[in-house]
Amino acid sequence: MSYVVIEHLTFRFAGRQPAVINELSFTMSKGEIVGILGASGSGKSTLLRLIAGLEMPERGSITINEQIIVDNRIFIEPEKRGVGMVFQDYALFPNMTIADNIVFGLHKLKKSMRCARLEQMLELVQMKDYANRYPHELSGGQQQRIALARALAPEPSVLLMDEPFSSLDAHLKATIRSELRQILQKANITCLFVSHDQEDVKAICDRVIHVQGDS
Repeated sequence: MSYVVIEHLTFRFAGRQPAVINELSFTMSKGEIVGILGASGSGKSTLLRLIAGLEMPERGSITINEQIIVDNRIFIEPEKRGVGMVFQDYALFPNMTIADNIVFGLHKLKKSMRCARLEQMLELVQMKDYANRYPHELSGGQQQRIALARALAPEPSVLLMDEPFSSLDAHLKATIRSELRQILQKANITCLFVSHDQEDVKAICDRVIHVQGDS
């Protein structure tokens, strides 16, 4: 059974023609890593924003784990969707330690459970020795791993990654690609990975969906 189901998804910006996303449909299995590939302006990031609940579709539906999160009658609030995001700039809090960045979204858990989850995440991304450091003390690749750990900490149903390598140099990209695939597989996370770089998608994803956009 499909874990993520996108049906006839259509979106256009207010007063703009044509649609950025037009009648897009696809499904994902649980634990699958799917790449979204397309040129700038083809609607890749907009698709992630629709799944996260940061934009409202004109029509169509999105279902995660058999729960409709948006259609013409239903709109589940972003914080209740169980969706994690990793952005281009990592969005780490500069004045917080690595440990505090990772547990930021876990305030509803008891302290003992927060600590246990922190240990798990640091182990997963192989950053156990960096818990008390600050983001500016880390390399770009290390910051990327922490952003990933923070997104995975609340155990989201789906992880959305928006051009996460855009600020890394080519050499670092090659290293991080294989690391990222291993981390995602180990976490058994269902992931939608947006990129304009075919090499990223080829190295990390199980399959790829090309979006054209109508612009």
